[in-house]
Amino acid sequence: MLKDMGSELTSEFRKQILHWLSAGVRYEPLAEKVFAELCRRLVHCGVLLSRATLHLRVHHPQWLGTRMTWNRGQSVANVQTIAYDVEATDAFLRSPFQLAITSGMRVRQKLQILGPHRFAVYEELKQAGHSDYAAWPLDHTQGRRHLLTFATDRRDGFSEQELALFDALQPWLSLVTEVRVKSQLARTLLDTYVGSHASEKVLRGATRRGTGATIDAAILVCDLRNFTRLSDRLPRDELIGILNSFFEAVGEPIENHGGEILKFIGDGLLAVFPMDDADACQNLIAAVRDGHETASRLWPVVEQVRFGMGVHLGEVVYGNIGSKRRLDFTVIGSAVNTTFKLEALTKTLRYPVLLSGEFVEAAGCYDQTERLGFHTIDGVAEAVDIHALHLDIPGSA
Repeated sequence: MLKDMGSELTSEFRKQILHWLSAGVRYEPLAEKVFAELCRRLVHCGVLLSRATLHLRVHHPQWLGTRMTWNRGQSVANVQTIAYDVEATDAFLRSPFQLAITSGMRVRQKLQILGPHRFAVYEELKQAGHSDYAAWPLDHTQGRRHLLTFATDRRDGFSEQELALFDALQPWLSLVTEVRVKSQLARTLLDTYVGSHASEKVLRGATRRGTGATIDAAILVCDLRNFTRLSDRLPRDELIGILNSFFEAVGEPIENHGGEILKFIGDGLLAVFPMDDADACQNLIAAVRDGHETASRLWPVVEQVRFGMGVHLGEVVYGNIGSKRRLDFTVIGSAVNTTFKLEALTKTLRYPVLLSGEFVEAAGCYDQTERLGFHTIDGVAEAVDIHALHLDIPGSA
């Protein structure tokens, strides 16, 4: 059982903690692991921590940030995502979190006193047996501010030496967390804007213009119909809502079945399923069926929404293409051009999903298609054997 050092916290313990933060965490990429280890080391030094939290803004597309909560006896911190609207809630506006972030100063409250307390969270901590609470803002560059809190259940609360140690930790922990938050933010932004497969390559250094590889891939192009007409008469927010709903309907199945969305092009998208996966063609068909079924649920609400899909197979160049200062991680090649032409042909042939004969042969899905024969397509040297995918749900291109 660790001795309660209380006011006996020595300068040597303080040096050990600060040295570890400055030099001992360089190989740990996860902020939650650094945070849990910090709490463990503080307890080992005799600080009677009973609870600690670390609140970091990471600006993920779906949530504002994460909250890491450590309680005595835990070897890891619990991590929760925090919604974007949390800072508009009464619970946040009437909390020590908001006060610490706004003032930029330490906020402290003895809990085991007559109430009720000013903030509801103080009452919750009091009922849980904690006796003292303190919160510090963690300042990062560019004006970004995060939050650190400590609580104890020692009867007399934190000692002045412990509070001084926490004050000393704050700038070091700010540096340590900023490195990890920015690393996470970089990965999140890359995953969001170029996709998880391409982001992994970029993070590993594939950033030089002209670099890439030639791969075999099943290619999918999808395009929304009547969008120009809709954009002329619908309010902006409603239009964006329709577009986002459509991309979510067709995009999530692509990623769930192992495909990679390379880009959104206005009201359309381009995706590939690399053929190093033996099930790539079957996975693409499954993604098309799932996406078509999900998107069909939009039609009763927005009857004008229809879309076409073109599917082909071939060799593509996969890599960095663009200007000196602005690159795009994408695929190019005649197979990609043919796929775009197949998608455009859905308007003329009035089938929602058209597949090339090469893809159907590779997928072995003749029983799932209707053969429409050879068609001459502008920009494609030879006539293309075209098939329409059978769909068991309503809708047409």
